[in-house]
Amino acid sequence: MTKHDVRWCAQALVCCWGLGMIAQAAPGQEGEAPDFTIGLGDVVRISVWKDAELSGSFQVRPDGRISYPLIGDLQVVGRTTEDLRQSVAEALKEFIAAPAVTVIVEEINSRRIFVTGQVRTPGVFKLLQHTTLMQAIAMAGGVTEFADKDKIVVLRQNGERLQLSVKRIISGASPADNLSLEPGDTIIVP
Repeated sequence: MTKHDVRWCAQALVCCWGLGMIAQAAPGQEGEAPDFTIGLGDVVRISVWKDAELSGSFQVRPDGRISYPLIGDLQVVGRTTEDLRQSVAEALKEFIAAPAVTVIVEEINSRRIFVTGQVRTPGVFKLLQHTTLMQAIAMAGGVTEFADKDKIVVLRQNGERLQLSVKRIISGASPADNLSLEPGDTIIVP
């Protein structure tokens, strides 16, 4: 096999890998991530084309609303950016003939987890992508030498309390203990 053949094979593999990744990310496929919904503390930017006074950034208040010029308070928690865009555009039609509205999330502050106890750097961490228990412990610098690795507790916002074992995850005895975290989860390492 010549250098040219090896290079061609490598390029073909990269191309096939890339096509596979595109196929995995194609919309409408099973397992597709749901649309992001706006949460408490997030910052949304609403822009109205050619109208700087109606454009701006708005932090979602604890009551789930933002205050928007001309319209007043808008409930935004649990809504997608597209849903909010349509609502703002519809409400602005009373004041502007054909408002061109764009909505983006500038800051995601609503998706957080809390790690406390016998970890090197306890704290609040943003949950911006799929994160497992072991990844969250790694984000907190790992467990200390005093940690009880068999009695890790995950407290869920719905009141659920899960006791898990890092030792069993690492040994492969209980890989299901390495659960996917949800916004608001609190991990306690005793």
